[in-house]
Amino acid sequence: MNLPRLSDFSLRRQSLIALVSGTLTVFAYAPFNLFPLAGLCFAVLWLMWQNASPRRALGLGFLWGFGQFWAGGGWLFVAFHVYGGMNPPLTIFFLSIFFAYLALWGTLAGWLFVKLRSPQPLLNAAIGAACWSLGEWVRGWFFTGVPWLALGYTQTPPSPIAGYAPLFGSYGAGFLLVFVTALIVTACADKTQRIRAGVLAFAILAIGGVLRLMPWTAPVGEPIKVALIQPNIPQDLKWDSARLQDWLLRNLELTQQHPAQLVALPETTLPLFDRQLPEGYLDALAAGAKSLGGDVITGSFTQDAQGGIYNSAISHGTQPRQVYSKNHLLPFGEFVPGFMRWLLDLVNIPMADQTRGGATQANFNIAGQKVAVNICYEDVFGEELIHALPEATLMLNMSNLAWYGNSHAQPQHLQIAQYRAMEAGRPMLRSTNTGMTAIVMPDGSVPHVLKAFTTGAIDAEVRGYGGLTPYARWGNWPVLTVLVALLGMALWRKRQNT
Repeated sequence: MNLPRLSDFSLRRQSLIALVSGTLTVFAYAPFNLFPLAGLCFAVLWLMWQNASPRRALGLGFLWGFGQFWAGGGWLFVAFHVYGGMNPPLTIFFLSIFFAYLALWGTLAGWLFVKLRSPQPLLNAAIGAACWSLGEWVRGWFFTGVPWLALGYTQTPPSPIAGYAPLFGSYGAGFLLVFVTALIVTACADKTQRIRAGVLAFAILAIGGVLRLMPWTAPVGEPIKVALIQPNIPQDLKWDSARLQDWLLRNLELTQQHPAQLVALPETTLPLFDRQLPEGYLDALAAGAKSLGGDVITGSFTQDAQGGIYNSAISHGTQPRQVYSKNHLLPFGEFVPGFMRWLLDLVNIPMADQTRGGATQANFNIAGQKVAVNICYEDVFGEELIHALPEATLMLNMSNLAWYGNSHAQPQHLQIAQYRAMEAGRPMLRSTNTGMTAIVMPDGSVPHVLKAFTTGAIDAEVRGYGGLTPYARWGNWPVLTVLVALLGMALWRKRQNT
């Protein structure tokens, strides 16, 4: 089989192919879940990189990533324009700069790969995968990090690569996806490497399929009744003071209709400071849970003596008050760097300048379970969530993605939650404002999910889990060690041959 030599195409044609193939990756993510497409789209970029100069690899990597982020993250337009009030041209301008920044890391990965290319095809595949994965890791860390749309997230069940999530996390899954893609391309293009590359790719996928069947953690304790509330409060009306009583009543009615030992309401479902709530409101909200020996956890804002504003989760009921305040804040949505504070004058985003809650906060004690709470964007950072383990038996994410309208943001976020559950070996409970409220099991399956933009709740019994997955023990360090070792070896061999 002879693959097309895309590197021989004209620069203009290569540029268009790179942009289109990057754009098509959106269909590999939720809600489409065509996970093999991620490898196919990357294979196109891989083929063009093979004989590219460092400069051309830079341009191709940039265009591929720019298409990927505009197609996969274009829903940010809704937050900035529809709800933030920024005019369309300015919104497109700022988002283009942002997506160009996100594409930068894949761009640098292409440049580094071309610099370190090896004449040995299998080693070359490993070097390329290492360059790409290290770029994604840096993107997920630098300037607080933006790990959204990392390639590994496309590999949720039934992908066999999902079996590696409890061992190596999302970055490890991304490395293996790119490595297997490069091996398959090598097997198709190079007759001398066909058997070796094909067998290695098949072995990685087969082992992943077996790993998916392994229980890394085990249930502990008795099942508890949970109610995950989805109030479906429109974002454009949420901060309307004239409707505040309606939202308080809606949350109260839903908790009364769905009593459970653990009742979870979404992020900032009470759009005011906790001290501003009507007297006795929290007692009424928690009455159903308290009658069953449990608690309600609700999202609200809190404020300290110095005026710092916190995006918080507050428990009320059988246990004394417990509070978790969001620590990993969303840039430009929940905090703005000092040198860009002028941006606050261009958008209308309430509570856009918040305070971090602190990296070390206690798990909630609810109905005999230890619940690790995280708020919205925080569950994008797998290595931060495992700090709650092994004490935590359940994880709870409280989100409000109403900012992004009826877009791909909601199913993409649920897909990310699948990885967090597999990495931690714990159920991930999700209570969201407009979607997607769900229960994700440790194997990444989603037995319960509410349709987006509906009002209701998930009523279910859930057991906590104990034990530690390899990822929960070591985080990203094993993967980073392998990436650095591969690149170090490639650099050493390069210098030996010059």
